[in-house]
Amino acid sequence: MGSVRAHRMPFGAQMESDGRVRFRIWAPAVDQMRIEIAGVEDPLTMERQPLGWHELVTDRARHGTSYRYRLPNDLRVPDPASRHQPVDVHGPSAVIDAGAYRWRDADWRGRPWEEAVLYELHLGTFTPEGTFAGAARKLDHLVELGVTAVQIMPVAEFAGSRNWGYDGVLPFAPDHSYGTPTDFKDFVQAAHGHGLMVMLDVVYNHFGPEGNYLHAYAPQFFTESHHTPWGAAVNFDGKEARPVREYFIHNTLYWIEEFHLDGLRFDAVDHILDDSPKHFLDELAERVRTEFPEHRVHLVLENGMNEAHRLARDEQKRPRWYNAQWNDDVHHVLHVATTGESGGYYVDFAGDSRKLARSVAEGFAFQGEHAEFWQRTRGEPSADLPPSAFVSFIQNHDQVGNRPFGERLHHIAPEAAVRAAAATYLLAPQIPMLFMGEEWAAAQPFQFFADFAGDLADAVRNGRRNEFARFPEFAKPENREKIPDPLDAATFARSCLGWRDISEPQHAAWLDWYKRILAVRRAVIVPLLPRIHRGGTFDHKDDGVFTVEWAVEGTGTLHFAANFANGTAAVLPPPAGNVLWQEGVTADGSFTAPAVRWSLGSV
Repeated sequence: MGSVRAHRMPFGAQMESDGRVRFRIWAPAVDQMRIEIAGVEDPLTMERQPLGWHELVTDRARHGTSYRYRLPNDLRVPDPASRHQPVDVHGPSAVIDAGAYRWRDADWRGRPWEEAVLYELHLGTFTPEGTFAGAARKLDHLVELGVTAVQIMPVAEFAGSRNWGYDGVLPFAPDHSYGTPTDFKDFVQAAHGHGLMVMLDVVYNHFGPEGNYLHAYAPQFFTESHHTPWGAAVNFDGKEARPVREYFIHNTLYWIEEFHLDGLRFDAVDHILDDSPKHFLDELAERVRTEFPEHRVHLVLENGMNEAHRLARDEQKRPRWYNAQWNDDVHHVLHVATTGESGGYYVDFAGDSRKLARSVAEGFAFQGEHAEFWQRTRGEPSADLPPSAFVSFIQNHDQVGNRPFGERLHHIAPEAAVRAAAATYLLAPQIPMLFMGEEWAAAQPFQFFADFAGDLADAVRNGRRNEFARFPEFAKPENREKIPDPLDAATFARSCLGWRDISEPQHAAWLDWYKRILAVRRAVIVPLLPRIHRGGTFDHKDDGVFTVEWAVEGTGTLHFAANFANGTAAVLPPPAGNVLWQEGVTADGSFTAPAVRWSLGSV
C-alpha cells in the first residue's frame, strides 16, 4: 500500500481525521474573514480567534476542492499556505489531502553529506517539457554522470509561467507550470529510486513583486525596522514575529516531511534580518534537527557574510546547525583565474593568488578582512571547519544568469583553463556542484527571464538593463538595449538546454571528461572526506602558483598543486604519492598555466 507522509500545519487547509477540512489563516488586520468554497453558494464566515487568527472546520470541502478567502472589502485572496494553485497566484487555492499519496520509498535513508555531488537545475529550462515529469526522465543521465543529489531552483508558486523562482509568493505550493504536488512527489520518489538525493532552494528573505496579498490582511508580516534590496524586510524579530517565524519554520518541515526531501538550500540568508535573542536561522535549524533526529537532512546556506559559526560541528563532528554554505569565494577566485575579469565583485579577487589558495584550502577567502566591493569587513575564520562545510562550483544560476547575456564559463574562457578550474573543484574535498548542462559544455546560455505584465514588466525590463549602466560597454543607452529582454519568451527559450547536442563530438568529449573525473571522486576522494577534519595548509606565490595539503586521519595526505599564472611555466614539487588527476602538465613534468595536479600520499 505504501506509507503516508503528511505534515500537520497550524494554518492553511488541513484534512482532519473525520474527513472534514480545517481552514485557518493569520489575518490580524481584519475583524472578519470569510471563505469561498467551490460548490458552496454563499461564503462561510470564519471564527475569529485570539491573536489575529481566523478558523473554520467544515465538511463542505474535500481533496481537490477550490477555495479562497474573502476580506471585508470583498478582495479575494489565495491561501498564503496554499498547497496547490491550479491557476496561478491570483486564482483560488486547492485543498490537498497529503494522506492520499502513497510513498513506496520506505527503504530510502538518504545519503551521507560527504557523498554529495550536487547538480543545480531549473525545472522550466532543464528539459523540453519543463516539468517535474520531464525532469524525472533525465535521472538516468545524472546517475551515469556521477551526480548524487539534485539541487532544484525554487518552485514556490510565482506569477506567470516563466521565472527563475526567486519571485515566489506562495512558498507551500509547487508552481502549477511544473505540475501538481503529486507530480513533485513522483519526481522525488523516482530520484530516490535512482539513489539520488533531492535538495530544494527556498526563499525566506522576501516575496515576489506580484501576487503577494499579505499586506492586505497581515501587514505585521513585514517590518520597517529593517530593509532589504526588495524593500521592507520580513518581520523575524518584531512584536508580532512569532506567526511569521512559524510560517517559515513549518515551510521547511513541510518540504522535508510531506515531500520526503533530503535537504534545503536557503537563499541569501544575510538578508534574513533578525535582532532577537535567538536568530531565526538558529531556531530553524534546531527545530529541524529535533523533528528529524534519525533522518539525514542536509541544510545549506547562501550567505554573503561568510558566517563560519553557522557551520560549526558538534563533539561527534556532526553539523550543529547547517551542513554547508555555497562558497562564492571559490567561484570568484577560479573565475578570475580562468577569465581575467576584474570588474564588479571580482575586483576583490583579481591578481591575488593568496585568496585563490586560501579559498581552496580553508573555504573562505575573506575571513574578517576588508572587502573593497562590499566596503566593509567580511567573513569569519573558517580553517577549522571540515572542507565538506563548503559547496564549491565554477558555474551556477547566479554566476551565469546575472551576466548581461548569460554566458557560461566555457563561452568566455579557454578550454584548458575551464578544465583546470573544473578539475580543481570537482576533486577538492569541498562538496562540488555542477550547473545543468555544464557537463557537456552546453551551447545555450542561461539568461534572466520572468513573466510579468504592464508596469511591473517595464520596471523589471528597465531595472535589468540599468543594472549594467555602470559598466563601460553599457554606458550608452543604445548598448543597454542589446541586453536580452527578460520578459520576452524568446529569452526563456534561448535558456532551455539542447539535449540533442550531447551527440556532437565536442559536447560528447566534455561529457566523457566529466564522467571520468567524477568516477575518480567517487572512488578516491569521497572515502577520504570523513577523515579530513579541517582545512588544508597552503603555500602560494604571487604569480598564481600554489600548493595545498590536507591531512587525512590515519591515511596520509591529499595534495593539490596548481599554476594559474597566465601561461607562465612553473616548477612544482613532485607528486606526493599516487597521481589522481592532472591537467596541463607537460611530458617533462613542468606546469605551464593553467595546470593542476591531485595526488594522494600515504603515511
